[in-house]
Amino acid sequence: MWLVDELAEQHIKAALEKGELSNLPGSGKPLQLDDDSHVPPELRAGYRLLKNSGFLPPELELRREAMEVNDLIRQLDPEDHRYQDHCHRLQVLELRLRQAGMSTDFLHGSYSTAIQHHFREEK
Repeated sequence: MWLVDELAEQHIKAALEKGELSNLPGSGKPLQLDDDSHVPPELRAGYRLLKNSGFLPPELELRREAMEVNDLIRQLDPEDHRYQDHCHRLQVLELRLRQAGMSTDFLHGSYSTAIQHHFREEK
């Protein structure tokens, strides 16, 4: 066993004896693990550190930005002078997402539009 492993084991045993690991939130429930199977094993620790620090991988940052621009376009009037600029920006983001191997179906969610339309009709 490595020295670091032995030190970790000692700290865990001490915490168990003091009761510091009792009654923790989520105790007895399955762990919610992130699916990082798409990330190469040698990059997983780095990606997890970045994610926990509030940073996203470039592909997910593009996706977030595309969703924001898409939402903005839906709120704008097509006659607004900014509408075409935002549509062009969204096309560029879609192209970059496709080049990264990501689907852009989430931007053309006809299903969500149909649901919103259905609920508007009920009112």
